[in-house]
Amino acid sequence: MSLIQIEHLVKDYRLGEMPVHVLKGVSLEIERGEFVAIMGPSGSGKSTLMNILGCLDKPTAGIYKLDGVSVGELDRDRLAEIRNQKIGFVFQQFNLLARTSALENVELPLLYTATPARERHERAMAALRAVGLGDRYEHHPSQLSGGQQQRVAIARAIVTNPRIILADEPTGALDSRTSVEIMAIFQRLNREDGMTVIVVTHEPDIAAYAGRNIHFRDGRLQRDARVACPREAAAELESLPVEQEEEVVV
Repeated sequence: MSLIQIEHLVKDYRLGEMPVHVLKGVSLEIERGEFVAIMGPSGSGKSTLMNILGCLDKPTAGIYKLDGVSVGELDRDRLAEIRNQKIGFVFQQFNLLARTSALENVELPLLYTATPARERHERAMAALRAVGLGDRYEHHPSQLSGGQQQRVAIARAIVTNPRIILADEPTGALDSRTSVEIMAIFQRLNREDGMTVIVVTHEPDIAAYAGRNIHFRDGRLQRDARVACPREAAAELESLPVEQEEEVVV
């Protein structure tokens, strides 16, 4: 059984009295352990699809099954439970709490579970070490560069050991080298930890790191193609000049 199954998915909104058809009968499947890039111009429906995949929104019609469970039939509490247990989110703007440390930001998803305080701390530290920030756990977001903040956001996304990472334009606010560093982390999580990674992007060079590219236009799936030889982010980093990552101390 596929991890994600979508059949004839429709999503409509209303703009005043006028219906707006955002997704128009989308069908696709994503297997466990895939690395998928979802692409398309602004207004193509890719962000709406990501919200549905992340259980942040429900379809107007059609079927969305996550790990065999029909999401459209679930109530708000059950959707929140699935989001916390099975999905890790990474966004373009990081969405970190400004007045808390990196460690406390990463611990946040575990506060909604029965995880004891000591275990929360240990798991958050392990997640920070996994993204190369084990020595920055006491730093606040204002004391970290943009790339470091995004790594904290990734650590927060993986601290619950989710099955899926959903990343919405995760490199949109980053420079070229830092973008490659972030993609290297995603590739490692996908290949070594077996996480299913879904990246929403409008950048073809970022999509080239994924093993599959899905293109949307005007609310419809336009093209679904395997990438024969994905770019290797870790190898590319070795050939790029090493730059001192800026740290802002206030």
